[in-house]
Amino acid sequence: MDQALKQRIPNAITMLRILIAGAFFAVLGFYRFPDQGILWGNVAIALFVLAATTDFIDGYLARKWDVVSMFGRLMDPFCDKVLILGTFIYFAGPRFSVDAWVESGELFTMSTGIYPWMVVIAIARELLVTSIRGVLESMGHKSGAKWSGKIKMIFQSFALPLILLLVVNCKPELHPGVMLTINILAWLLLIITVWSGLPYITGLLAVMRGKS
Repeated sequence: MDQALKQRIPNAITMLRILIAGAFFAVLGFYRFPDQGILWGNVAIALFVLAATTDFIDGYLARKWDVVSMFGRLMDPFCDKVLILGTFIYFAGPRFSVDAWVESGELFTMSTGIYPWMVVIAIARELLVTSIRGVLESMGHKSGAKWSGKIKMIFQSFALPLILLLVVNCKPELHPGVMLTINILAWLLLIITVWSGLPYITGLLAVMRGKS
């Protein structure tokens, strides 16, 4: 296989991910908690898993063939953010809301365990890290993805479809144990997302101290 083709294949897989992500959001739009469009919800799960799988495939091939390109460095994290942040936004939307009755009255909650304020934190983390990487590169420092960011992506790729699987198929509104599992996953998502941004901040501070 010639070098040009080796370079095009990972890039094509990266672009395929954005198309699969678009299909995921379109299909998820037909689901409404708790029981409207359950089939569509399960199709959406499969699409998310497929999109997340392409992320690992294109990176593996680019490293194996030593064809890491500027296009891949730009589009790969962009496609990841569209898929992950888009899913956060959908999960905090009205299609996943539920009115739970408690002794003190009616409590508005989310079947996914993800609330709009969590989405704000996730988006803020991504904007901050992107800004830091831009500043470091403008100063002549390499600012590739850190291991904490890779751990974050792996966990998000596991936890988000698992939450959707539990919401769509396991009736969390009827089973407190399922809802507890969902809430734990949601909080772990938030904690790992915030934690994964800390090495970028400490890296920037170290550079700034060295310049002073």
